[in-house]
Amino acid sequence: MEYTLSESKKAQKATDLVKFLQMKFVDILQKVSGDFPLISQHWLRDKGIHGGGERYVPTSSSFFNRASVNFSHVHYDDDQDKKLGSASALSSIIHPQNPYYPSIHIHMSYTEMKTGMGYWRIMADLNPSIENKKHTEVFNNALKRLSGAFYDEGIKNGNEYFFIRALNAHRGVSHFYLEEFNSGDFEKDFDLTKQIATGIIETYGEILNDAKTQFPDYSEIEKDIQLDYHTLYFYQVLTLDKGTVAGILVHNQNDLGILGSLPSKINGELLNDWIDKTPEPFNELTASLSNIVGQGKSVPIEDEQKLQIAQAMRAFYKKHRALGTFRNQGHLK
Repeated sequence: MEYTLSESKKAQKATDLVKFLQMKFVDILQKVSGDFPLISQHWLRDKGIHGGGERYVPTSSSFFNRASVNFSHVHYDDDQDKKLGSASALSSIIHPQNPYYPSIHIHMSYTEMKTGMGYWRIMADLNPSIENKKHTEVFNNALKRLSGAFYDEGIKNGNEYFFIRALNAHRGVSHFYLEEFNSGDFEKDFDLTKQIATGIIETYGEILNDAKTQFPDYSEIEKDIQLDYHTLYFYQVLTLDKGTVAGILVHNQNDLGILGSLPSKINGELLNDWIDKTPEPFNELTASLSNIVGQGKSVPIEDEQKLQIAQAMRAFYKKHRALGTFRNQGHLK
């Protein structure tokens, strides 16, 4: 499946970077997981005229609960009515099966407007079901070393972004986020993004290898802890995450890819309990999600549910147009 690329030289360089990062991450994950290859799936934006993307996912695995390593590139060089010139991104979430192996979310993207103004979005966060203080320290130290002078800003933004007010809890234990990052020097920003992404991908591989040595087995009690944490993840991504909302609302040509971060199962009873805790009007969206997945103790999130979730999110934002695409962070804090 083929798609066109932006004519912008900066956009082309950013596209090459996120594609390189994707393949590096896939290679590390396959080495850590053993005999469970990740296979390629493609999607096209307007039949490839305006770009597209590729994601790597496991077909079946005892190592991964859910894994998706997404590359995407969209552009509108031929559409003068669009303010957006192009956007290239690596977006990945890894949920291992073992509750002692932490999940990770990584997003690195470059967006360029038709004016030539561009910016980076740099995110990395560690999401364990059962926290290992050693792994948290390793991850934080890597972020500090890799981001340098931008560490404090990234941590402050990340802690705010991943805080769930309704539940008085964070998603994850380590959060780094630089939004609309542009120092005025594209090459320096490019190098910083590559440095952070490459280093964090390698660090996560080291953490997984260490966890494999320490925790080869787990109990049903620990799986229940993981299930509840995956429910928290599901709730945050679908009711709070700006990137997910924007991706769902802008088009319907990659719903499965955008929602590829969702874990394979959640606690439907727990999600239903959170409806009343969620402020208006987002309690409506939470109720819709609960109706889709059901209220069992352990309910599956497969492609059928993902497509219904995407439709429910579009219906919610169509009804509540005044919320806008990006104002939902913090449930309108």
